[in-house]
Amino acid sequence: MGSVSLKIGDGTARFKRATLCSSAVNILMLFSVITTNLFALYAFTYSPKQHLNNPVLHPHKNISLISQQVSLIIREIDSSQRKLAQMEKELLGYDTLDLSRPNLASELKLFLKHHQLPLGKDSRTGITEMVASVGHSCEKSADLLSQYTSYKVSGPCPDDWSLAQKLILKGCEPLPRRRCFAKTIPKVGLTSSPVSFWKPVSERIVTWSGLGCKNFNCLNSKKLSRDCVGCFDLVNGYETQKYVKARSKNDFLIEDVLAMGNGGIRIGFDIGGGSGTFAARMAERNVTVITNTLNVDAPYSEFIAARALFPLFLSLDHRFPFYDNVFDLVHATSGLDIGGKPEKLEFLMFDIDRILRAGGLFWLDNFYCADDEKKRALTRLIERFGYKKLKWVVGEKIDAAGSGKPEVYLSAVLQKPVRI
Repeated sequence: MGSVSLKIGDGTARFKRATLCSSAVNILMLFSVITTNLFALYAFTYSPKQHLNNPVLHPHKNISLISQQVSLIIREIDSSQRKLAQMEKELLGYDTLDLSRPNLASELKLFLKHHQLPLGKDSRTGITEMVASVGHSCEKSADLLSQYTSYKVSGPCPDDWSLAQKLILKGCEPLPRRRCFAKTIPKVGLTSSPVSFWKPVSERIVTWSGLGCKNFNCLNSKKLSRDCVGCFDLVNGYETQKYVKARSKNDFLIEDVLAMGNGGIRIGFDIGGGSGTFAARMAERNVTVITNTLNVDAPYSEFIAARALFPLFLSLDHRFPFYDNVFDLVHATSGLDIGGKPEKLEFLMFDIDRILRAGGLFWLDNFYCADDEKKRALTRLIERFGYKKLKWVVGEKIDAAGSGKPEVYLSAVLQKPVRI
């Protein structure tokens, strides 16, 4: 019907509503069958009053009447099918991209087209065709997506990383692949670790297009987030003391947290890791950490990579692209709170639990609690997972932006239990 099936996460939305969808489909199908039979009965039993006395005088009129009624039945069935398809999409909670739209870029249509396997059905997976995956929310941003996929094939890609990030922040993730060459910037002056961890990054090796600031001095003068105030200053800023020198009781030291892991901390995942300082401190202790980030108001990804660390360009609305039970440590700050929506935080916490191995540590680092209710709600959510509280501190800190106003923060180290 001119649409393409989208692969959505791990299918959670589809299965949650399967019962509701099945009931609605059954009711609509029953209604269609009853309506069709009533029309058929009417068509073959009805005769105009003027033909009651001698119906055989105008047989062609009776045939015409029957033909009209049959056409009406067919239209009714077609309408019911369209309503059924629309109801199913609404109940499943997602829409599909209509490839018949005239304003869609030809490259997008080609990418989303189903491609049959050349040798037929694959014996191992059972699939018969390859289907490209894009985020289900891309339907709501079809015009932006079409703009993103409008380019010259085998030519240079447009300088539109900010457009790509805008789509990601609107839930259009993953984005479609493109057949163009991304803009390159000479990465001169890069050094190997551990020297790279604290060597100032050159402003010439990062992309400033689409950003308000055009240099690191500008960025360091702003409060980019609660966890990034002057975080691009690797010489004179607080970044050089982070995780090795505490400024308040909420600031845990890396050595203390690693000791709680009893020597079993090897790989970790940092959520909202700012400029990558947590990963740098962990790398100094032979712990590999992947830092989740987006380039919101600053070139975080390129800065982290310049420090010889691993940035993962991914929004927190996306399911983490890792297998279950693989990380020894997950570190998260106030960036964990997605838009202040409790249902999103709950989904995110379950995904964190999924990728963290049994016995692994979840380090909640200076999570901002706007009020007591926020703190209680977060506490209740954490307690649902049955984690062991190795360390739990609630305290006040002065606003890093310099307002002088005290704010409440929660820091904790929690150990995931073994579940059978």
